Amino acid sequence: MSDIFDEIIKDHEYHRALLQRVVETHGNSMERQNVFQELKLDITAHADAEEQTFYAALLSKPDVQDQARHSIAEHKEADDLIEKLAEMDFSSPGWIAAAEELQHKMVHHMDEEEEDVFKLARQVLSENEINQLGTKFRQRKQQELASAA
Repeated sequence: MSDIFDEIIKDHEYHRALLQRVVETHGNSMERQNVFQELKLDITAHADAEEQTFYAALLSKPDVQDQARHSIAEHKEADDLIEKLAEMDFSSPGWIAAAEELQHKMVHHMDEEEEDVFKLARQVLSENEINQLGTKFRQRKQQELASAA
């Protein structure tokens, strides 16, 4: 059974790989369209599930509310960039620049979660909460993916 930290890290590894694949694509190719759609779907489902489970739990803990709010705000920034990319012409020279900006912001966010937020969360969540949140996150993400499909 994976705890919340394992679940999030597993997704982060997948997202880092997808982000790298996206910035390596060229023009309005089927590869760019497919990888971007996969990235958009999974990052959106991940962020929604994370906010509804992990960050909901952290927002109930006064000592970590500010960090949780900061991370949720970064989700919004990423979501805005993803929408911008979805609306742009995939062959536009600006598309890859926006994709690289998304990659930069997402890698920063994931690193910050893994290095800072997790450390704080371990201080305020019980072992039982950490394990339960892993299950809830996984279930919620599956629901998000299913409703998007």
